[in-house]
Order: sequence, then C-alpha cells, then structure tokens
Amino acid sequence: EGSGEQVCTVEIRCDTVLEHMDKLNTAKAPYIPADGMILLKTQVRFTEGESAFDVLQRLCEQGDIQLEYSWTPIYDSYYVEGISHLYEFDCGAESGWMYKVNGTFPNYGCSSYEVKAGDEIVWCYTCQGLGTDVGAERMN
Repeated sequence: EGSGEQVCTVEIRCDTVLEHMDKLNTAKAPYIPADGMILLKTQVRFTEGESAFDVLQRLCEQGDIQLEYSWTPIYDSYYVEGISHLYEFDCGAESGWMYKVNGTFPNYGCSSYEVKAGDEIVWCYTCQGLGTDVGAERMN
C-alpha cells in the first residue's frame, strides 16, 4: 500500500441516553435513534497521520451527520461539542461525547490521537459518571 491508505472501524452511539430519557432535554428526543446507534460500525479508509477527529469529521460529512466542534488551545485539540444534534449537558450535568480506541479511552484530545490500521474507534455519549456508564474508569 504505497499510498499509505489504511482501514479502521468507527461507530457513533448514544444508547446510554435510552436509559436516561427522563434527563434528556425534550427538544432532543427526535434525534435519538430507537436503538441508540447514530452510525453502525463502519469500515473507514484513512491516510497515515490522520487523527480520530479527522476521520470523524470526514465520516460525518459523507454521512450527512451533524457535527459541531471547537478548537481548545489549552489542550491543542478539537473538542466535539455535538454529534447528530446531541450536545454536552443535553442529558444531565455529566453528559457529553467521549471516544475510545480499541476499548480504551485515550486521556488526550481526539485530534492528538493518530489512527492506526485496525483501530476500532467508538464515539459514545455518556450521561452520568463522566464516562463510567460507557466503560471509562472513574478518575480520582
């Protein structure tokens, strides 16, 4: 593969919201898929050097999935504010988007994570415990 093109998988899920509909901003209810899956596990081609954010941005563009983000200079990374019209705090004070790679939550921004061939990237919406409900370990 002289082009440096590789393959990873990406999925976008907000299934935790289904267990916390009582906390959900009611205006957001129409954007929550019945199964909580915004994007099923999808194979994505990427070029060496692309970040998890680059891949997400391109995938959302191609799939017509709404994405809002901002640059956070202190972390030197993009911060994902909303995907598919679901934003941080839409489902409680500890809710928002997180990403994990191969089952682990990197402890740095998504534009700093360089995607590798075979990576399984999951964008998941946490509702409580600052990610403990989607598998993150509680920070002390």
